[in-house]
Amino acid sequence: MTDEKVKSQSITPISRRSVLKGAVALGAVAVSGGLALNLASPGSAEAALKKMPRKWDETLDVVIIGSGFTGLSAAAESAGAGIETVILEKMPVYGGNSIINGGEYNSWDDEFHLRQKLNLGDDSVDLHEKDTLKGGDFYGFPELVDIFVKGATPSLNWMIDNGGLKLREVLNRTGGHSAYRTHTCVEGVGRCYTEALKKIAEGRGAKIRLNTEVTWIWRKDADLKSPVEGVEIMTGGKTKNIKIRKALILASGGFSRNKEMRQSFNPSIVPEFNCTNHPGATGEMIRYAQAVGADALQLAFIQLYPYAEPEKGLLDTPAVYPFRGPGFGIVYVNKLGKRFVNEMERRDVVSTAQIKTGLKPTYSIFNEAMIPKMGTKEEVERGMARGRFIKADTIAELAGKLSIPANTLEETIKNHNTYMKEGKDPDFGRQFTKVMIPLEEGPFYAIAQWPAVHHTMGGLRINKDTQVIDIWGKPIPRLYAAGEGTGGIHGSNRLGGNATPSCIVYGRIAGTNAAKETI
Repeated sequence: MTDEKVKSQSITPISRRSVLKGAVALGAVAVSGGLALNLASPGSAEAALKKMPRKWDETLDVVIIGSGFTGLSAAAESAGAGIETVILEKMPVYGGNSIINGGEYNSWDDEFHLRQKLNLGDDSVDLHEKDTLKGGDFYGFPELVDIFVKGATPSLNWMIDNGGLKLREVLNRTGGHSAYRTHTCVEGVGRCYTEALKKIAEGRGAKIRLNTEVTWIWRKDADLKSPVEGVEIMTGGKTKNIKIRKALILASGGFSRNKEMRQSFNPSIVPEFNCTNHPGATGEMIRYAQAVGADALQLAFIQLYPYAEPEKGLLDTPAVYPFRGPGFGIVYVNKLGKRFVNEMERRDVVSTAQIKTGLKPTYSIFNEAMIPKMGTKEEVERGMARGRFIKADTIAELAGKLSIPANTLEETIKNHNTYMKEGKDPDFGRQFTKVMIPLEEGPFYAIAQWPAVHHTMGGLRINKDTQVIDIWGKPIPRLYAAGEGTGGIHGSNRLGGNATPSCIVYGRIAGTNAAKETI
């Protein structure tokens, strides 16, 4: 259409209220007679007219949905301000994906100054921020990235000092990062962070209610100035309604387990992919928030974890070794015994390269000297007992156990050792550092790996204060969100180790601001 034709057409201004009133005619929204705001798609299960509760079964000050990194951090700050704070968790156990994550936390520094102590080179807030923005193809909003990167170190120290968190004396440089900044907790699994956060939150008076599923968010009329009023829950087989005096915080995570939702935004993430997430990562709170006017963004950005256990997609302890290993010299090979990617690349690049091999699975190769850099000998022995790690005295013997051509694998490892010594990788452009270990001395180990759905980078739109933004660009009163259920931070691809600090930093902001709401 030409500019002249556009100018010749009459344009009728559209107001927020006129759009919402139009939706009433379609049966999607009710704005009078005590009916609740509902922008759910006509014909969907959520689209039925809903009446605001005539009476409330309970009244609480701050309600948080989800008990992972984000929810626990928010609860700690809200309760720490002396505010009645309750976490609602739909699952029978607390922690969500957080409790089973790999135990990695990116921070440019810590109170022990491990990077300096281990002589691992330079890092800074600015460098971490640049890596994060580049790693997400610059779809992340710089303001939001800056806040989480700056808050990562203080939040890490907060968990150490107040929650009893203990770190391993090691730092990894993982895919997509240009510095050694990936911290690992002693337990080597996310539970160490959730336990520290839970200790702080409960110590300040926050309560967690398990087996409590939120089934609706209550917000009345179509004014878009109206606040969130409460939530509908299902617990013990009964439906109840909770009135919220101060604020509702959505900390319920992403939708990696929801195949239909994945497909609706990114058809390439086919149902046949395994998933590393816990069963409750189904994303309904994103939909409920949209139904009361919330905006969402970047929902097509869905990440595969390239190192998952190939058959079931588990993110078990062994599956984290290939992630931790690039900064210390681990090598990825296919079933033909050949490298197929720069091991220092970010997750989406590695996953795509694996899939393009057409040969499932691929393998990570490392040796005994690397184990203390990635984990513990006890972890490896337990993994061997379950068949996850394969051990051999020589590369040729390892190749035989993996049914890989021995001559090819030997040549691949020999060439890589040479590249490391010369500081140049003519095959894939790998970046080498002085702390990397050549695969010259055994014993040698291998672990099978294959991509599985891992993280959803998109979600609800928030501002720097974690207020949920509506479809017209305005904050929804008394509604906050943080963590994997929000978008705009990680961009098209989340760098490994960035999830934990981003969830905790923004969870703390949400809890702090929710507590300040006036009744």
